[in-house]
Amino acid sequence: MAMVAVGGAEDEELERIKRRELAKLLRKAGRAEGGGLRERIVIPAEDGGGLNARLAEHFGRAPYFIVVDLEGGNVANVQAVPNESEHFGGFGRPPELILRLKPSAVITYGMGPRALSIFQEAGVAVLRANADTVKAVLEAYRRGELEELTEGCLHARHTLA
Repeated sequence: MAMVAVGGAEDEELERIKRRELAKLLRKAGRAEGGGLRERIVIPAEDGGGLNARLAEHFGRAPYFIVVDLEGGNVANVQAVPNESEHFGGFGRPPELILRLKPSAVITYGMGPRALSIFQEAGVAVLRANADTVKAVLEAYRRGELEELTEGCLHARHTLA
């Protein structure tokens, strides 16, 4: 039986379904005690400039991780955490350090397959960044425009498409 390409409206409907399912996963992961919706988003950055920080090209080699706490979709707290993993002379791998922060999602241009697997096994959503600042990528996240990162990369550099 030959496969027929689906186009137009069907593709759009499939994208809407994927976004809804991803949103459900994130809401489930972010349920706080007392019924409020809390999310913690971690974004690798080149500097510690908070919402204005530029995204790092690769997750594990990012000098900083910007941790954004959302409550009901609004920014409640922003913190820059230095990358003190083995990549920067410290101990542990970046995913291990990030998991201690209890994120509901990580937003990045890309990461290696091992790191991606660690997050997937921990139930943390990994989303592909589509902008070059934390603020812009966070706005895209809140609008539901980011896609799930499903494959790790083998090279160390990424650029915004």
